Amino acid sequence: MSKKRIYFDHAATTPLLPEVKDHLCEIVGKFYGNPSSTHAEGRASRSFIEECRKTVSKHLSCNPSELFFTSSGSESNNLILKSCVRSLGVTDIISTQIEHACNLNTFDWLSERGLAKIHYLDVDHYGRFSEEQLDLLLRRYPGSTTLVSLMHVNNELGTITDLESTGQVVHSHGALFHSDTVQGMGFSKYALRDLPVDFATGSAHKFYAPKGSAFTYIRSGNILEPLVHGGSQERNMRAGTENIYGIGALSFALSRCYEDLDSRLTTLAQLRERFISNLMEHVPGLELNSPPENVSPKIVNVHFPWFEGIELMNVLFDVEGLSVSAGSACSSGTEKGSHVISAIRPNHPGKAVRFSFAHFNTPQEIDHSIDIISRCLKGKW
Repeated sequence: MSKKRIYFDHAATTPLLPEVKDHLCEIVGKFYGNPSSTHAEGRASRSFIEECRKTVSKHLSCNPSELFFTSSGSESNNLILKSCVRSLGVTDIISTQIEHACNLNTFDWLSERGLAKIHYLDVDHYGRFSEEQLDLLLRRYPGSTTLVSLMHVNNELGTITDLESTGQVVHSHGALFHSDTVQGMGFSKYALRDLPVDFATGSAHKFYAPKGSAFTYIRSGNILEPLVHGGSQERNMRAGTENIYGIGALSFALSRCYEDLDSRLTTLAQLRERFISNLMEHVPGLELNSPPENVSPKIVNVHFPWFEGIELMNVLFDVEGLSVSAGSACSSGTEKGSHVISAIRPNHPGKAVRFSFAHFNTPQEIDHSIDIISRCLKGKW
């Protein structure tokens, strides 16, 4: 890729920040012992992992004993959903049809085997559900045998769920609350000790650390069986030798995010507003799938209702040096048609594209991206 490209797909994955790369190189040269070994090298690795756990728990305001390191957000969500059914006797799960594929496919797996019944809330054209409908469903299925699973920040739309308000509704009926917080980690403040949330997840590659490292939050008192069996790592919750370097980079990158959170969010909001206003000015007829408020400042999902045929808009953009998404990139490196857009715009013509930003993107990149979009779509409206 010789020409300078513009990367607006940070909701899919993020590049390593230079300081994260430097930290990673430092710990790679320092820690190499197996954390389960009792010799000096092993003890040093174990101590380092526990320090990282304390760092992450400090930023999330929870007890270190409630955090377990895994390999991905998908593994973390699978662990929670499947183990709630096996260990806590959950028989009913309430969710929406615009969750991440790792959750939807797990719901299908549980349902097909008769292990749990899945109940889906309706969503509007911005992907928002009704707390009134949630309350009514919980009246039919109250108690700890019901798990409500709702993502905090929708990865395609940027729609934000109010965890405090929703969690209060859930807990008022004695049910359990799981939130896929992968897209919000590093960009939202979480006081898990006080939030009415029982389970949450985070993935390093969403906040400028390497792929292959993640974590699960399990509120104290909820004893789950492991998803991966083997050794006694992660206090018997997740077998397999820990990814020391991934955990170290995850902890460091998350600290950088929260140390500079307000400034980053301000920059993201300014970039997003500039993109939306300029795009609407230069490309007529488009619509926003992302809501006007209670939305992530790093995500905007745009619907081009007049774009028809087999042409792939994101391919046109890619050729011109603009990287974006037309759906979740979660299947063998390809982009499937978006189940989220199908849910909020059933049988609606056109094409939806997600643009997602980072704090180090520039106003010049925003302006150049509008030029690319206008050029690629000239004559198509």
